[in-house]
Amino acid sequence: MGAGPLSSRVAALCDEVGPRVGPRTAGEVLRVRRRLDEPLRVAIAGRLKAGKSTLVNALIGRRVAPTEVGECTRIVTQFRYGTADRVDVVRRDGSRSSLPLDAAGMIPQRLGVPRAQIAFVDVTLTSDHLRELTVIDTPGLSSTSAGVSESAQRFLFAAGGGSGPGGDGGGDADGVDAGVDATAPFDAGIDDDSVGAVSGAEAIIYVFTQSVRDDDVRALEAFRSVSARLSSNPINSLGLFNKVDKLVAGTADPWPVAGPLAADQTRVLRRVVSDVVPVVGLLAETTEAGRLTAADCEALRTLAGLPSAQRMVLLASVDLFVSRDCPVPRPQRERLLRLLDLYGIGFAVAQLSAAPQLASGDLVRTLFAASGFPRLRHTLDEAFRWRTDAIKAGWGLSSLEKVASHTAHPADRETLRDAIERLLHQPEYHRLRLLEVAQLVTTGSVELPESMEQELTRLALSTDPRWVLDLPSAGVDQLVAAAVEAATRWRVFAVAGASPAQSRVALVAHRGFHLLSQQVRTQSAQTGPGVGGR
Repeated sequence: MGAGPLSSRVAALCDEVGPRVGPRTAGEVLRVRRRLDEPLRVAIAGRLKAGKSTLVNALIGRRVAPTEVGECTRIVTQFRYGTADRVDVVRRDGSRSSLPLDAAGMIPQRLGVPRAQIAFVDVTLTSDHLRELTVIDTPGLSSTSAGVSESAQRFLFAAGGGSGPGGDGGGDADGVDAGVDATAPFDAGIDDDSVGAVSGAEAIIYVFTQSVRDDDVRALEAFRSVSARLSSNPINSLGLFNKVDKLVAGTADPWPVAGPLAADQTRVLRRVVSDVVPVVGLLAETTEAGRLTAADCEALRTLAGLPSAQRMVLLASVDLFVSRDCPVPRPQRERLLRLLDLYGIGFAVAQLSAAPQLASGDLVRTLFAASGFPRLRHTLDEAFRWRTDAIKAGWGLSSLEKVASHTAHPADRETLRDAIERLLHQPEYHRLRLLEVAQLVTTGSVELPESMEQELTRLALSTDPRWVLDLPSAGVDQLVAAAVEAATRWRVFAVAGASPAQSRVALVAHRGFHLLSQQVRTQSAQTGPGVGGR
């Protein structure tokens, strides 16, 4: 995914103002410029043992992140695309120590550097999944604290730059990161390095199991207080309901329970995440990372060929599955449990019993579908990737605004703010204003009727007029009329009965729909009646 028009223009702004400001400010601008060329950064956050690393492996398409508790699972780890597989342990002083992946192709459990000296682990992989997405695996949430610790403050101030989770490889001399508000309250007990990693991400996936707890909501709200603008809010945060197979016993189907429960959790978390996606993380990791071998599939076929009564006893519990006499050797059964757990084994055996000739590749694809991960991939594409241009442009402008506010030189401040203001007056940059007000509304900072909130969110998140206006089959004339009617309606709301905060939001929406009507007319004149495309 190349840079989009909005982020490209912000990058051009950086190129324009960099030579016109002092060396210190120019360095900050250069950090922003480099970051705009990078893939979207998504931080994976959640509690200990929520299955974050398993889901990271599924996202990457390789089993690289250790899933057992160890030294490296307590450290922020960044996974990004590279031309060779490499593990760098980055110290807090900026120096690096390189390590190979271990014999199993995973990050070594022993990193060779004292924990207190490690800032993060930087992993480059040749996985195509990472060409458009940098994944940051954070340690699990730790014990609750009353505020930001002194070390957390230091880490936040130091988290700058593009080669690290918070930026491009370390903060500046005075420790001010252009994209982080280090004085924000942070009282949800999130460990220091996780704070720094999330503060540098543009989007967040929050992983939890079973039901959402009050401190999960507080944790997400705390993430919002330190994350880059336009990131930790319902627009660019996603809830991942992991291990849904544990909702039911044994090999029973969890989805009749998981679906409604995820919908309930979406309503509970509507002010902090855009959606809650239920998944079976272990199945996703096993199938996406290609861990199921031909021998594994043959063992599952053998189990499927057993008499139904014998299968039923074997699959009644984990203990019975490994201890009962069976044509499949015990070590092979133990491996299947590690790969699929009892639910995945039962699902695979049921598929093979119903279709004995099912090919191994088809079995793997069926298991992948049963993991719920295809919906996650689709949601990521819909919720994050096609918004990348606006997300990164918004982050870039926010960071430049912080550079301007922190600089000690009035001339530099004036140069930056003039350039930013000129850019924001361009019609296409109204999308950033729309994202800002949509964030206010979706987080509940500004209350609107639900139908207006939904309409505003669609307008902020898409350039497809049929989707925005909820008119999937409309022609050009109908779309133009609907956009004009919506612009008028928001204008009337702004001047008649709205609170001052609502009025400011409504005026932004009014101009957005006015620009949408112009967009439809222009596209129709250029390409004919076919319009749209997110």
